[in-house]
Parts: sequence; C-alpha cells; structure tokens
Amino acid sequence: MSDIKKVVLAYSGGLDTSVILQWLQDTYQCEVVTFTADVGQGGELESARIKAEKFGIKQIYIDDLREEFVRDFVFPMFRANAIYEGEYLLGTSIARPLIAKRQIEIARETGADAVSHGATGKGNDQVRFELGYYALEPGIKVIAPWREWDLTSREKLVAYAETHGISVDMKHKSGGSPYSMDANLLHISYEGKILEDPAHEPDEDMWLWTVSPEAAPDKPEYLDLEFIQGDVVSLNGKPLSPAQVLTELNRLGGKHGIGRLDLVENRYVGMKSRGCYETPGGTILLKAHRAIESITLDREVAHLKDDLMPRYASMIYTGYWWSPERLVLQKLIDDTQHVVNGWVRLKLYKGNVIVVGRDSKTNSLFDANISTFEDDGGAYQQSDAAGFIRLNALRLRIAARLRASSAKRGK
Repeated sequence: MSDIKKVVLAYSGGLDTSVILQWLQDTYQCEVVTFTADVGQGGELESARIKAEKFGIKQIYIDDLREEFVRDFVFPMFRANAIYEGEYLLGTSIARPLIAKRQIEIARETGADAVSHGATGKGNDQVRFELGYYALEPGIKVIAPWREWDLTSREKLVAYAETHGISVDMKHKSGGSPYSMDANLLHISYEGKILEDPAHEPDEDMWLWTVSPEAAPDKPEYLDLEFIQGDVVSLNGKPLSPAQVLTELNRLGGKHGIGRLDLVENRYVGMKSRGCYETPGGTILLKAHRAIESITLDREVAHLKDDLMPRYASMIYTGYWWSPERLVLQKLIDDTQHVVNGWVRLKLYKGNVIVVGRDSKTNSLFDANISTFEDDGGAYQQSDAAGFIRLNALRLRIAARLRASSAKRGK
C-alpha cells in the first residue's frame, strides 16, 4: 500500500495526462486532484473538467493564470532581454515556474502530500517543475510517471488508454499527432516527427500562429508602444493589461509573419534537440524594449545587463526561477528599469520588426546638442579626445615597444 494519500496532477486533459490520471489511481491507490492552468494556450479548457469528472475526480481546479503569467513572469524576463543561446525567447521555460507554484498552493489547500507532472525523463520540463516544487515545498513528494512506468511508446500508451476506456483521438491511433506541441500566451513550440531530422525544413502547414513572410501583407504596419518602468502599458495609445498587450502583439506579429524560429538547442539533460517556435508578440516586445533602453539606460548599466543576460536566461531555461541567485539578479534588473519610460514606434513588414522611432520625455540620455554633426556651440571639446585616446593606447604602445625590442634582440 502506498504511503501517498493524495496527489495534485498537472492535467491538460490530453492523452498523456489522462493515462497518467488512471495510472496514478491504479498504481498508488490514491486520491487525485487535477489542476489545469490556463496560461493562454487556447482551446476549450472545460473539456478537461468533463474528462476529470468521468474519472471520478472530486477536486478539479481550472485556473485562469494569464494575467499573472505575463505580469509576474513574462514581463520580468523581458526586462532582462533574456534570450537562450542567442535565439530562444524561453516561451515554455517561463511558464513552468508559475504552474509549479500554483500546483504547490493547491497541494497545501487540499492537504495533498504529493504532486505529479507529465514531463518525460528526456526533457527539461521535469527539471523545471521539480526544482520549482522543491524550492517552494521542500518536503513534497513528486511522482514522475514517465520515469516509472513501462509505457515507453505511443502504441503502449494508446493500448493502455483503450484497455481502461480512456477516449483516444483518431490522430493518436494513427501514430500520434504530427508534433509534440506546447502553447501559452508567449509562444507555441513544435518538436518530434520530421523535426527530428535537423536537415529537414518544417512543412509550411505546421505553423499555426504566423503566416509565412512571403504571404504577409505587402503594406507595412506601424505601431506605438508605451513603456513605464520597463513594461508595456499601452499600444497605439490604448491602455492594456499585460495579457492584453501580449495577445494583441501576437495577433499583429502573426499577421506579418514575425517570430518564427528553427533551432537546435542544448537541453539541460545533455542532449541536443531540434525545436521550432512561434513567438510573434515576444519578438516585437524584445525589439521595442531594447529600443527604449537604448536612450534611457546609462552605457555601463546597459552593458552590465548584457553581460549578465546569458546567465539569467540560463537560469530560466534550466529551471532555477525560484533560486536565490535569480531572485537577487531580478532585483538588480528591476532597479535598472525605473528610468525605462517612454515610447517606441515600430514598423512590421514581412517577418521584420523595424524600430523607426523612440523617445522619453523624462529619462532620455540622448543629447542632440552634444552628438550633433553641426556646430555644437562648444558643448563638446573635440580636442579632449586626443588625450583620451593616448591614455587608452598606453598599454598597447608599451606592448608594441617590447615586441619591437625583442625582435631586434632576436636578430
């Protein structure tokens, strides 16, 4: 008899987590609480409730976390301009700490002694979920079925489902859906099937959020974003909530073929993995945020942020959102954003996000009187540059003389 009495399952209502729900009941003889997080993935979430009820589940949570997701996770990450391995905007990674947080809250509310997820033993998500669980509730028990059961193939999963009367879509019976996909308000990802050959170009009909750049409108579209302390607060003069901002940027970006990415990345567990991503709103947001920072941040502060960004991005990718080092770094990043206020004008055109204007009435460090090519009235003494250059060249001159002296002695 298992010592686990009640477990909170991160439940999507799909084939995998439906099998897990039945498997938990069979294997651990425990009560299961289902938790479905709405982070903007779309689809009819109430179907998860209906399926859970068919399993006899009495405690069913379906939580709308969209605003919290963008406000407390996506926006703080974009204040850092975070990109993993130079390209990936961390769409899947940033949703996991929120789901883990709410799962632990539900475990406390319901008196559950364990939590469970549907991540496989090959991926990053198992790490992200479980580091989150343990950081927030160190004594929690974790059940990861993919690391325990013998259902090691799609065929075995379908067979188990049919044996237990679990509804199986025809696409699963015929070999599974074309791709393994994950979606939220920030992005949608695609893995598996033909993408497992890095040399194979993705099929055009794979992409769900964006048109191809070739099919995008022939006329560019302009938009204005207003920032307050590093976060977008309005679009084209209309105040919007964080989730509303990202939703509208996704629509505009998708319309203009913006935000597609085909990437071979290094997973935390050690393997390389090929994935494709659509992040239309995030691509626009990153470009705009860097533009407003360009006129409001001190040079060395901006360069320090750029130096720290890869480490910050790696913390998110590898699941250390709740770690002390990420929390400390976030305080530094957020402190830099007090001056990041103003607006940015962008042009969207056939897969491109082009900055065409930016200004800050209160915090701009751009001084046209100094940088002008015209007469500056003595605001900048060009002759000062000679001493500046000679001092900075001093070590180079010393080294060059030493090399020349050594060469002469060697003759």
